[in-house]
Amino acid sequence: MSRPPEIAAEDKQRIVLSVLSGEMTIAEAARRNKVSEQSVSRWKSQFLEAGRASLAEGGKAGPSSREQQLQAEVDELTTALGEAHVEVRAWKKSAEHRLGPTRTSR
Repeated sequence: MSRPPEIAAEDKQRIVLSVLSGEMTIAEAARRNKVSEQSVSRWKSQFLEAGRASLAEGGKAGPSSREQQLQAEVDELTTALGEAHVEVRAWKKSAEHRLGPTRTSR
């Protein structure tokens, strides 16, 4: 059984707002948009929770947990790259002292 096509965020927002405004029920919204009632309910909960979190933070949207995870990974990779750069420079200097100067070591 294949998965239904992905619904765009704008469409989810439109669906949720129509449910919240009372234009249609969750069942009607699900039927009209060919998705499950569970999906519409989940989108509604996510929408309301994000709004609640934004209000609790005074409107200051901080980085998401995924963004924090990616930033930590970037920091780790930056550190590893710096360490590798230092090692390469040390190896080059060591090789120059053992082998004598090369044309590219000016």
